[in-house]
Amino acid sequence: MPEHTKIPRATLKRLPLYYRFVSTLKSKGIDRVNSKAISEALQIDSATIRRDFSYFGELGKKGYGYNVDSMLEFFKSEISESDEIKIAIVGVGNLGRALLTYNFSIHDEMTITEAFDINEDVIGEQVGKVVVKHNNEIQSRLAAEDIDVVILTTPENVAQQVTDQLVEAGVKGILNFTPSRIKTPQHVQVHHIDLGIELQSLLFFMKNYSNGN
Repeated sequence: MPEHTKIPRATLKRLPLYYRFVSTLKSKGIDRVNSKAISEALQIDSATIRRDFSYFGELGKKGYGYNVDSMLEFFKSEISESDEIKIAIVGVGNLGRALLTYNFSIHDEMTITEAFDINEDVIGEQVGKVVVKHNNEIQSRLAAEDIDVVILTTPENVAQQVTDQLVEAGVKGILNFTPSRIKTPQHVQVHHIDLGIELQSLLFFMKNYSNGN
């Protein structure tokens, strides 16, 4: 893909869906797939898939489909230049513990390797395979482990304070599970995960698109 080609945000949002589907094909020993098969599996129309894939470079030829290995390499390069993506989590309450225990088993190269909290009862405890450290170690540990992605699961009232600390530590991406709409500089990407909104959205689609309406 030419360096000057910028992938649209809408296409970037679909990349994880494509990546997971293509990874499944790879595990089944399938080496080629066409847009029709992807469309049927992911419920995305073929025209959208072909437009998205036009940003991916020479991954396939007409009549032969797309090369699975080439697609996987492309997706990996778009996610990270490293083969392993290390992630930190700040806030080891109920949700933080659940994420640490689950630890992204859906993605082999993506692992939570650091966890931080200020609760003395939690610090030093091993949750899953990670030992919880104090928040005052955030800057040194993230630098030592070359981590620039953090999951934020702190109480809402300290979310911005911790975010400022993460920005100072050089973090480039934050997955925010708190209700607080945190503020960051433009170079730091934030994705908000609001379970209440997601559930409302689900109910809306259930009411409006069920039964063929």
